[in-house]
Amino acid sequence: MTDEATESGKLIENALGGDPQALADVFAHYRPRLKRMIRLRMDRRLSGRVDASDVVQEAYLDLAQRLAEFATHRDYPFFLWLRLITGQRLAEVHRRHLGTAMRNADMEVSIYRGALPQASTMFLASQLLGRFTSVSEKVAKAEVQVKLQEVLNSMDATDREILALRHFEELNNNETAQILEISAAAASKRYIRALRRMKDALSSFPGIFGN
Repeated sequence: MTDEATESGKLIENALGGDPQALADVFAHYRPRLKRMIRLRMDRRLSGRVDASDVVQEAYLDLAQRLAEFATHRDYPFFLWLRLITGQRLAEVHRRHLGTAMRNADMEVSIYRGALPQASTMFLASQLLGRFTSVSEKVAKAEVQVKLQEVLNSMDATDREILALRHFEELNNNETAQILEISAAAASKRYIRALRRMKDALSSFPGIFGN
């Protein structure tokens, strides 16, 4: 176990023991990752109306009230549980502002699957374009992004979600598999398949994927 993981584990145990500063510290450690998740999954209609930092702050208050629940989910990594709470808060923000019909989090059979809003393909395409490509100046970046978004929209929802989890939320393969309730081998296979499909669809553009 790394020093960072050991320190994080100590903070979590202290927080569960009732130390409010430990709770604030461990939440601050994960705050940047939670904000990335919110930006990816927040409905574009909320742009300018809701700030990701406000959603994170509301999620922190939820965490303080629900921390004892983690004791029943100790076989899951703390961050994945924290991510779920934050995602449920984001779903509530959607309901509050948009009246979006989403299932009540308390009625979820799984503590992960289907509990969070789906990633915006437009935003995901934009992020993936920046991470995976070095597009030539001769190619209009907007044209490539439109094509990438078309590819994402045509993908199986699980494959698209794997790309979002791995390359925007920066989860590892095991964490991705836990969230999607599939085996690590299946998650790896679907990830490779999604990358190959994206690469094949964009192969006609010069500069894609550094080629």
